[in-house]
Amino acid sequence: MAGVGLSWPSKLTRRPHHFVAIAIFFWFRCAVKMTVTVDEKKTTFTLKKSEEAFNAAKELMPGGVNSPVRAFKSVGGQPILIDSVKGSHMWDIDGNEYIDYVGSWGQQLLVLAPLAETMKKGTSFGAPCLLENVMAEMIISAVPSIEMVRFVNSGTEACRGVLRLAPAFTGREKIIKFEGCYHGHADPYLVKAGSGVATLGLPDSPGVPKAATAPTLSSPYNNIADVELLFETNKGEIAARNSGFITPKPDFLNALCRITKENGALIFDEVMTGFRLSCGGAQEYFGINLDLTTLGKIIGGGLPVGAYGGRREIMVMLAPAGPMYQAGTLSGNPLAMTAGIHTLKRLKEPSQYDYK
Repeated sequence: MAGVGLSWPSKLTRRPHHFVAIAIFFWFRCAVKMTVTVDEKKTTFTLKKSEEAFNAAKELMPGGVNSPVRAFKSVGGQPILIDSVKGSHMWDIDGNEYIDYVGSWGQQLLVLAPLAETMKKGTSFGAPCLLENVMAEMIISAVPSIEMVRFVNSGTEACRGVLRLAPAFTGREKIIKFEGCYHGHADPYLVKAGSGVATLGLPDSPGVPKAATAPTLSSPYNNIADVELLFETNKGEIAARNSGFITPKPDFLNALCRITKENGALIFDEVMTGFRLSCGGAQEYFGINLDLTTLGKIIGGGLPVGAYGGRREIMVMLAPAGPMYQAGTLSGNPLAMTAGIHTLKRLKEPSQYDYK
């Protein structure tokens, strides 16, 4: 089984609201103090409170953050602590106002009013709720490859889920991922993981056993000959494959489909491209027929959520329908489902994908 994660083509940069993090380089390269000119009047811009709060946070949490990118080390900046957001604008704890191009890494939409109504009924039941049915139907109707879906709490959980589901269905253990691509922090993916961590072709993080990454093979993206060689030299052993943000060469995806139909099945990691490149994700945009898909970020409308789905015959392997175990106390909780439902409603409105 092979899995792919895709980027959206460069022409999509014509639509600013599809930028996930372009503004990070402008936004986060702020000194603790700077001077800006507005209507020829000089105004002092300070990040003093953010600096003080971040210094305090470093004594409380490793690196002062709960996700490494928020430390802004990759752009050499001083972290900004955000206080509030309204529409396309946000404010930090120093009172500075920004245009929000980051959009919570591509998932933040306006669903506050529906969330307030759901909270009156309860935030988690430990039992099924009708909102799960509604959200599942919306995803199944939009994403071509998905006939059944399982909700989880993050993109990492979704990618981890298919990493277990693929071997459960195929009876094989090895996976292929594309070099330099990040699919969350599950151990088997932390090989040549690109922006996630530096890479030497071994486990990219201390604490990851070599045995955990032993089944992981890597291949250069857009190199179909290398993919064919890996399948040839690992006959009957490969169960999954993953990739990241590079526009595919013509016929590369079709070639992957051919190889995986001959040797197993195909996974798309659409945590970043799902409901962004098109309503049906990269698979709809490129017209690719596959077997499993992972989703995250935007389908939660700013709340923690992930999902994976695919062909019915594969998905029924999941407990309690089948023998492959996966569970989550907060998976499919009412708040996440409400945010997702209203986000997908917004994305299904006419003109949302006119850039195509």
